[in-house]
Amino acid sequence: MTDLTRSVKLGSEDVAEPLPVFAPVVAAERVRPEVSRRMFARLAGGGAVIGALAGLGAVGPAKAELRIDITQGRVDPLPVAIEDFKGAESETTKIGTEVSGIIRANLERSGLFKMIDQAAFVQTDIVFDGVPRFGDWRIINAQALVHGRVSTLGDGQYRIEYRLWDVFGEQYMAGTALTAIPESIRRAAHIISDMIYKRITGEDGYFDTRIVYIAESGPANRRRKQLAIMDQDGANHKFLTDGNTLVLTPRFSPTLQEITYLAYYNNRPRVYIFNLDTGQQEVLGDFPGMTFAPRFSPDGNKVIMSMARNGVTDIYTMDLRTRQVRRLTDTQAIDTSATFSPDAQRVVFNSDRGGSQQLYTMNADGSNVQRISFGDGRYATPVWSPRGDLIAFTRIFGGRFQIGVMRPDGSGERLLTEGFSVEGPSWSPNGRVLIYFKEQPTDRNGQGGGAKLHSIDVTGYNEREVVTPLDASDPAWSPLIR
Repeated sequence: MTDLTRSVKLGSEDVAEPLPVFAPVVAAERVRPEVSRRMFARLAGGGAVIGALAGLGAVGPAKAELRIDITQGRVDPLPVAIEDFKGAESETTKIGTEVSGIIRANLERSGLFKMIDQAAFVQTDIVFDGVPRFGDWRIINAQALVHGRVSTLGDGQYRIEYRLWDVFGEQYMAGTALTAIPESIRRAAHIISDMIYKRITGEDGYFDTRIVYIAESGPANRRRKQLAIMDQDGANHKFLTDGNTLVLTPRFSPTLQEITYLAYYNNRPRVYIFNLDTGQQEVLGDFPGMTFAPRFSPDGNKVIMSMARNGVTDIYTMDLRTRQVRRLTDTQAIDTSATFSPDAQRVVFNSDRGGSQQLYTMNADGSNVQRISFGDGRYATPVWSPRGDLIAFTRIFGGRFQIGVMRPDGSGERLLTEGFSVEGPSWSPNGRVLIYFKEQPTDRNGQGGGAKLHSIDVTGYNEREVVTPLDASDPAWSPLIR
C-alpha cells in the first residue's frame, strides 16, 4: 500500500487511456478544523471498482495529448467546461455545486484556464459512468471537460468523484474518488483542482495550500498588526494573535505545523515560533541583541535569522533540536533576509557590505560569498524558488518599488511588477506564482496608505488581488498541505 503525501499524485496514474478500473479512494483524515487542518491523504485499502466505462474502448485512436506548456511565458487560457457535480439528493447536490464552483475559481485564478459559462452547455445529461458526447462540447469550443458526482457514505462522510476529458482528442485523462467529512469539503475541491492542473500542465498545483500574513488595521501612525492565516483562496480565515503585540515577517515550516515570525515584546524584537496545532508560541532563544528576519531550513530543523549585536548585524542559524547557534557572516555590514536554497546547500541574503544594499549568495556554512545583483538601485527580501531555478526579490529604484526574479548566479534578471510600494515576495510551492503586498501612499492628512496582498505569475502576467478582511502585508505561502 502506498503512503501518499502529495495528493496530486493520485488519480488514474496520469494516463491518457481509458481504464477498466477507476481510481482508489482518498480518505481525508478526521482532524479538528479549528487547528492547522493538516489532513493526511492516503490510499484506502484495496481501492474501489466504480464501474467500467461502457463503450469507452471505441472512442477512437489516440490523438495529440491536451497539454498547456507553462514554460513558454504567457499562454492563452484553455477553455474548460466544468459541470456542477451531481448528487442524488438536495444535500449532495448542494455539495456538488460548491465543489465544482471552488474548482472553477481555482483554475480560473491561475490565469491558465478560461471557464465556459454553463448556460452555453449543449449536453446537460452526462452519465457519470458513460462517455460524453464530444461533439456537443466541441461546438462551444471546450477543450477540456470536467464532471463529477457526490454521494453519501452513511457514516457522516461524502464520496466525491470526478473525471477529466480531452474533448478534441476524445480521450479520458484522469479521475478519482475522495472521501471527505463535512469540514474537509473545500479541501477535497482543492485537491481535485491540483489534480486537474497537474494533469494538463504537467506540474504540481498549488491550490491545497495556505497563506499566513500580517493583518493590519488602525491609523497609519498606530497600526495594529496580527498574525492571520487562510486558505490560498481566502477561505477559512483566522487570526492567530490578538494584535496587542507587534508582529512581522511570518514564515511557514516545511511541515506546516509551525510558523516563525518576529514579535516585539516589551519593545524588544525577538524571533518566535507559533505551533499551529497547539496555539502555543515560544521565543527562539534569549539573545542579548535584536533578532529578526527568520526563515526555516528546508528540512525544518533549523531557523536562519539575523542578529544585531553592538551595532553589527550578521546572519546566524539555530538548530531547533539542540538549540546550537552558528554564525554564518562576520562583517561590519548589515547582513539580513537570508533564505536557504531548496537543497539547503546555499543561502541568499542582502547586505550593504559593498556600499549599497545588494543580493549575495554563500554556501550554507558561510563560505564562498558571491554578489549576484548589479542593477541600479537597492535589492532586498530575496527568496529562493522551491524549484531552485530563480530568486525573487524587491528592488527599490528612483522612488519606486519593483518585484523581480533572477537566476541564482544573478543572470536573467526580470522585473514583474512595480508600484509606489510593492515588496515581500513569497513563492507558491510549485514555483510558478508569487504573492506579495502592495501599499498605497497616504494623502497630505496621513489618510489612506492601506496595504493589500497581490499575486502574479512568474512570467509577469495575471496579477490579481488576494482579498483579505483587513489590510495585509508580509505574506508567506505554505507548502502543499500534507
